Amino acid sequence: MSMTTGAIRDLEFTIRTATGIMANRVYCTYFDHNYLSRGLALYHSLQRHAPGARLWVLCLSEACHRILVSLDLPGLVAVRLEEFEAADPELAATKSTRSLVEYYFTCSPAWMLHVREREPDADWITYLDGDLYFFASPESVYSELAQATVAIIPHRYAPNLARRRVFGTYNVGWVGVRNGPDGIAVIRWWRERCIEWCYDHVDGDRYADQGYLDSFSRLSTRVKAVDNVGANLAPWNIANYRIDSRDGRVMIDATHPLIFFHFQGLRKGLRWFIFNSHRIFGAPFSRDTREHIYRPYVDELLAIEKITAPMLEVQECRPQARSHTIKSRVRNVGICAFQLLDIVSGRAFLVLRGTAY
Repeated sequence: MSMTTGAIRDLEFTIRTATGIMANRVYCTYFDHNYLSRGLALYHSLQRHAPGARLWVLCLSEACHRILVSLDLPGLVAVRLEEFEAADPELAATKSTRSLVEYYFTCSPAWMLHVREREPDADWITYLDGDLYFFASPESVYSELAQATVAIIPHRYAPNLARRRVFGTYNVGWVGVRNGPDGIAVIRWWRERCIEWCYDHVDGDRYADQGYLDSFSRLSTRVKAVDNVGANLAPWNIANYRIDSRDGRVMIDATHPLIFFHFQGLRKGLRWFIFNSHRIFGAPFSRDTREHIYRPYVDELLAIEKITAPMLEVQECRPQARSHTIKSRVRNVGICAFQLLDIVSGRAFLVLRGTAY
């Protein structure tokens, strides 16, 4: 009896796991020059904890592509946005109907499929948000996925953030797919839905590219929600846990090592400061969190910017503006107030001559 291509791939993966042979895992992300230091911090942290991993980067600006090519980093594959769009004209046709950030959201599943087509021997293709940072090997995440073809991660919102569940049960920061027909069919469905509708507001059970993740389990019985709380620790869920440091590792509730942190909302502001988003989420910001999670990341960002700043016309790392509504302006005023509180309380990092204090 003949086996399907997907069954053969699954068998190969099982054999590799059983015999200790390193799986061929490929990662992909996207960012522009404003997020360059964050994207490079992701790359370097991944190389430290998953040596030899390939990271495909969709360069959302020409400056980003030029610098990544000039750096010539091993295992980093930089692709121009124009090249990607030329390979997927149906996706590119949505660009004029969406804001810039909404278009980037639309790209997520299509980018995974683009990479998969160019990495036919990969066992897993995993999308990572550009503001993730690894503190340990992702091996323990993959150990959960022996029977899975798609991997997604819950937000695990803290109790005070129940209202945010309208943005989806799962966070798009990590989405993995095994290179077989079952999982790829789910990502193709996701691409089609994002092309149909992908906007930066809630519409029923839809929100950007993220809301669709809640439907994945209806498409396949082999979709796995990652259980390990060390994966995707973030400002919106850190209040659920006790954070400390032991033997050079960040520990969650004294039992789970931190695998990767999602630094959503980190930003420069008021000229000399770097702020986090914990106050926005009503999250604690302990000394261990500051010194053992945020300080290593901020220090790496600053070290990278010393190298890349002379290569950039725009040196300030800042998020893309998501909207210009009255509501967003009011929110920005609130953020400024929070920033002043963070300075007074010592949550913010003061940066002088490239060093964080």
